[in-house]
Amino acid sequence: MLLPLHILRPAYVCIFVTRLLVVCLATVSAFAADDLLNQALKGLQDRYNRAKTLQVTFNETYTVPGRMRWDYTTPPGKLFLSDGKDVYLYTPDAKRVEKMRLRESEDWRAPLAFLLGKLDFQREFRDIHIKPEGASYIITAKAKSDKLPYEDIRITTTTGFSITNLVVTGQDQSILTFDFANEKLNPDVDDAMFKFRMPAGATLVTPETGQ
Repeated sequence: MLLPLHILRPAYVCIFVTRLLVVCLATVSAFAADDLLNQALKGLQDRYNRAKTLQVTFNETYTVPGRMRWDYTTPPGKLFLSDGKDVYLYTPDAKRVEKMRLRESEDWRAPLAFLLGKLDFQREFRDIHIKPEGASYIITAKAKSDKLPYEDIRITTTTGFSITNLVVTGQDQSILTFDFANEKLNPDVDDAMFKFRMPAGATLVTPETGQ
């Protein structure tokens, strides 16, 4: 037996309104997430790109543009230095210094661009997402090209846009983890820190020599 038409109509209207409400809520949520992501990306880029110098734990100091120095505590004496033109990596156990042009190391520099004052999420990454986690934000992103040595990154930042952790996943699924603390913006630094001096007894290796 057919039901009267006036009984069917309320059910149809109810379903329509419910779906409309779900769509509206999802849209509002998406806009809120986009606003938070845009605010976080701008906050990070403004913080690090405007810094003249930066110092964080594990004795890392840099000045822009493109100068950076890492003094490793493990193993003692290991040094990574960029003078803005060349990159040097000294391994004391092997008494070996590896040298390459800064532009030749750029593929790996993108995830650490904030250390060089050249952070640009939209240029370097795709599929960028953000998720609040306690008093921090978690930002994930994928490399724009599969020809790069890394696949994706995961950044943990404070609500004040100070990076505390960076995880880089390589194309070979290797994982590099960086923990940062005691950050100081614009400390005084000596330019002599960014002039590499060959350690006594060390062997220099370059792409040209291949040894």
